Amino acid sequence: MTQTPSAHTPAQGQARAQFTVPAQHPMVTVLGSGDALLRVIETAFPAADIHVRGNEISAVGDAHEVALVQRVFDEMMLVLRTGQPMTEDAVERSIAMLRASENGESDGQETPAEVLTQNILSSRGRTIRPKTLNQKRYVDAIDKHTVVFGIGPAGTGKTYLAMAKAVQALQSKQVNRIILTRPAVEAGERLGFLPGTLYEKIDPYLRPLYDALHDMLDPDSIPRLMAAGTIEVAPLAYMRGRTLNDAFIILDEAQNTSPEQMKMFLTRLGFDSKIVITGDVTQVDLPGGTKSGLRQVQEILEGVEDVHFSRLTSHDVVRHKLVGRIVDAYEQYDSRNGTENGAHQGGHAPGRGAKAKGK
Repeated sequence: MTQTPSAHTPAQGQARAQFTVPAQHPMVTVLGSGDALLRVIETAFPAADIHVRGNEISAVGDAHEVALVQRVFDEMMLVLRTGQPMTEDAVERSIAMLRASENGESDGQETPAEVLTQNILSSRGRTIRPKTLNQKRYVDAIDKHTVVFGIGPAGTGKTYLAMAKAVQALQSKQVNRIILTRPAVEAGERLGFLPGTLYEKIDPYLRPLYDALHDMLDPDSIPRLMAAGTIEVAPLAYMRGRTLNDAFIILDEAQNTSPEQMKMFLTRLGFDSKIVITGDVTQVDLPGGTKSGLRQVQEILEGVEDVHFSRLTSHDVVRHKLVGRIVDAYEQYDSRNGTENGAHQGGHAPGRGAKAKGK
């Protein structure tokens, strides 16, 4: 895309950029079905006048905004050249990354195309890849460090991306087994007595991990891998006293560990193993007065060599857009009212069954 002084708007500071889509790329891949992708760009740059004629796209307006429009289309073409389609969400995230780089909110080391085309795992016709800059840096940190903490709100892909990296490591024979664990803590509810065998009792707590596995592996192979011990899904209490060698270990919902449980888990690390710990410190479900091991461990291990903390935010939420806005709204409420998780920091009276703040 080339940028030239605008012939339409002679006012100072106005510019015109023109971009030719190569013949091998149908215009629908650039503009989207029903021009959906073009509308996303027009909405993001309301002051720029964007026109399409044949395979030519032009933008006229403020020089800074036009330069950003130019970069958006350039990044889109880099993605399309890899054979990966562009979506409305991908265009929106590309624009957000470019604006953050322009505003100095990120160091700009990675381009949107680099983020959106980093493949982690391909399974049954779909590819798992990061969708935001922080997600890419989280995935890269898992490659570089032995112990990685993924901390952020619901929907930011903390557990899902860690699971994909675990399956990738198993398939490439970097590890011999995957161990997935969670603390068996109820989410603000009291489920009472559960019938059945021990595994049937703990299954509800571990179900989200099974669901992710089914997304990434042939469902028929999972029972065989679990029977062989290649994949183990177990509550955190089962980790005590073990040394875990040649394994990719994921601790999910780590905000619901006590400080003692967190120390116990971290010291299970054996040779040629990797640990990823995920959690959301704003959703602690521990009994009143119990501290969260995930909150405490940040103060203890920050800066320790080969331990990395990846922090994701509402901008990294990859669920429905409303989830990100809900996360932001709760953070603003807590900030205004001096609360945590919507509960007053003074705590609750015993026996009320309310969610604890988990300091």
